[in-house]
Amino acid sequence: MRGLKGKGVLITGGASGIGAATAARFLDEGALVTVLDRDAPACEAIGERLPKLSGAVVADVAKLDQVQKAFAEAVRLMGRVDVLVNNAGISIRHAFLDITPEEWDRVLAVDLTGVFYVAQSAARHMVEKGSGVILQTASTNGLIGHRFYADYNAAKAGVIELTRSMALELAPAVRVNAVAPGYVLTPMQRAEYTDAMLDEVNRKIPLGRHATPEDIAGLFAYLASDDGAYLTGQVYVIDGGETAGGLASR
Repeated sequence: MRGLKGKGVLITGGASGIGAATAARFLDEGALVTVLDRDAPACEAIGERLPKLSGAVVADVAKLDQVQKAFAEAVRLMGRVDVLVNNAGISIRHAFLDITPEEWDRVLAVDLTGVFYVAQSAARHMVEKGSGVILQTASTNGLIGHRFYADYNAAKAGVIELTRSMALELAPAVRVNAVAPGYVLTPMQRAEYTDAMLDEVNRKIPLGRHATPEDIAGLFAYLASDDGAYLTGQVYVIDGGETAGGLASR
């Protein structure tokens, strides 16, 4: 990709899954990369796995004070943040009637409020320096209804509208886009689905498989690069064709 070499890239939720694959991809593109994750052992592990990382910062995106300190540390480590991949998220598989207020608050705190905290910190930095790219991990769950994830779905729909609003307000200095993956075979997905459930999902995806984290990482790299210089305010679905036919395809 053009224009990524030497760029400072911050990736939240960067110690595993999509975030870790994205960190590896940006390093391959010659960027400087810092990951942010609340899991301290995972941060240590990703530092060993990707020794070229500028750093792995431990922070909870749902806590504003930790976000502000972590962002300042990322700037210190890399000199600047040119690209934010706002990826941290959690999910809990449960029926709508069983969601507790505490579970609702926690999912929204990480998946929507946390996205806002990190995005605003990055946007202020980027506007001050006159350029930047913010990419946010949404989901097809934010575009169509899915059972058993009402809190997660609501948060991801919020991320989509937050992305569009940011793109309007931050242009032309900062480009803002969202990536909406369908089913991705991450540790989070693997923990919630049995082998039989995974097979059932694969049968309804036209390409016949879950995405890999690396599939998503490639899209993030393109959107951050100079090859995507005219792209902003959009939501890019990457789902193997799952949503192409709506109900007719199921």
